[in-house]
Amino acid sequence: MKSYHKELWFEVPTRRAFINITPQVERCLAESGIKEGLLLCNAMHITASVFINDDESGLHHDYEVWLEKLAPHEPVAQYRHNTYEDNADAHMKRQVMGREVVVAVTNGKLHFGTWERIFYGEFDGRRKKRVLVKIIGE
Repeated sequence: MKSYHKELWFEVPTRRAFINITPQVERCLAESGIKEGLLLCNAMHITASVFINDDESGLHHDYEVWLEKLAPHEPVAQYRHNTYEDNADAHMKRQVMGREVVVAVTNGKLHFGTWERIFYGEFDGRRKKRVLVKIIGE
């Protein structure tokens, strides 16, 4: 069995964003040489997310609106966590969207369903954060 890992770094200039990272993850898979196995991709920061869904702008807009209703950024005083930062809502948004995804690797490719892509969700941007890609298999 082989093992591969790489860290992808992101610095989003806005507070929130959804970035399709499928091409970067596919490059990692190609670099690994693994043909059959499992790929783990996870956000290494508590105000960011990795998730799988459709790469469709309307859906991304709907996520933004829905998440803001669930955990509104303002007023920031509504959260006890907001003492020296104003990112309590980002922690909650990450909890809803998830920390990681696992994707099967078959014949050297990500074994996706129709329209599935991997996304990095940023909920408290404007600083460098990383995503871990870990692949195991043969």
